[in-house]
Amino acid sequence: MHDVILIITKVISCIGITIITWGVLLAAYRFVVLEKRRLGGANICQSRELLRHHFGSYLLFGLEFLVAADIILTVIEPSLEELVILGGMVTIRTVINYFLNKELIGHSCPVG
Repeated sequence: MHDVILIITKVISCIGITIITWGVLLAAYRFVVLEKRRLGGANICQSRELLRHHFGSYLLFGLEFLVAADIILTVIEPSLEELVILGGMVTIRTVINYFLNKELIGHSCPVG
């Protein structure tokens, strides 16, 4: 049973890494497209901010999978190292989520 749970946590971690990687690839592609538009004279400020928020959502979603895998692993192997890793992941996710939400509410681009 222990080996099965380890495999499950690896799969969940891989899903999280895949989500983050996919978000990076999408964001990089969209960034290049936006920069081409900017070089053509377009105002891309709002589009760039929207891209940042979409990218942040991929990061948060991927981190949630990684945290889930760490929680499962910590339940079956509650070592001090695992608890520290879990605490770090939860802290990182909380900080990212806080600042991302703060930007969503309070940040806007200049018009013009």
